[in-house]
Amino acid sequence: MHIEVNGVRLVYDDSGGDKTAFVTLHGGPGMGSRKGDWAAFQPLTDAYRLVSYDQRGNGESEGREPYSHEQFVADLEGLRQALGLGKIVLLGGSYGGFIALEYALRHQDKLHALILRDTAASNKYQYTSKQRALASGFPMDEERLDRLFDGRMTSDEDFRESFAMIQPLYTVRRDPEEEARRLAAIPFRYQTHNWAFSRNQPGYDIASRLPEIKVPVLVTVGRHDWITPLEASEELARGLPRGELVVFENSGHSPHVEEQGRYLQVVRDFLRRHLVPERR
Repeated sequence: MHIEVNGVRLVYDDSGGDKTAFVTLHGGPGMGSRKGDWAAFQPLTDAYRLVSYDQRGNGESEGREPYSHEQFVADLEGLRQALGLGKIVLLGGSYGGFIALEYALRHQDKLHALILRDTAASNKYQYTSKQRALASGFPMDEERLDRLFDGRMTSDEDFRESFAMIQPLYTVRRDPEEEARRLAAIPFRYQTHNWAFSRNQPGYDIASRLPEIKVPVLVTVGRHDWITPLEASEELARGLPRGELVVFENSGHSPHVEEQGRYLQVVRDFLRRHLVPERR
């Protein structure tokens, strides 16, 4: 399905119904899409109305500048209003967690609860990520890695080749065939990536504002995540008044996929404690 929000056509999936809405925000600006979250969280549709969408400049949605955090937040709020979702449960993964946190700071009254997956409150862990990549044992081109982190991709193909270099870092157990399949399916859009990493990331730091977020927050992270390391989630849990940290010992950056069964149970238990699925 698609909907016009703030001048762009956003593509989304919606399980429908009158249940409490569970909205997901994908990560990977310029290479992320709704499809991974939509697949991973399907089991929750027995209790929640699942909504996953491609953010502007990502997946199958239209692209139009700005790709700022403020605009991504405005698009989410526009989508929430247009679909008549009422108060929502919001899950943000990786870069989507940045947007989820910024949304909570602006629209806390629209949230039942917040779920964060492998994300951070600031950009200060980027050096740690680079060092872990270089020390990983996988072949790394340091100049290409710097261009990737600085938002200096020159084309979609340059972006694809750069991601292929770091792709093995994301999971605990490698599956080269699955990696190749996923790489071929990713809709790379380098302009969106460049904006996010050259303009948004350098100034991103909301750590001091975490105490303002009063809703229940589940902070989840894979023990072996290289790109948003455990330390970042520990900082989140410390700073959030109602933050709860769960570490997935056998996961990298995607515990909702690598340990899907346990992840979904953790989410269900968290939401069961903090809200009862209800009709709006």
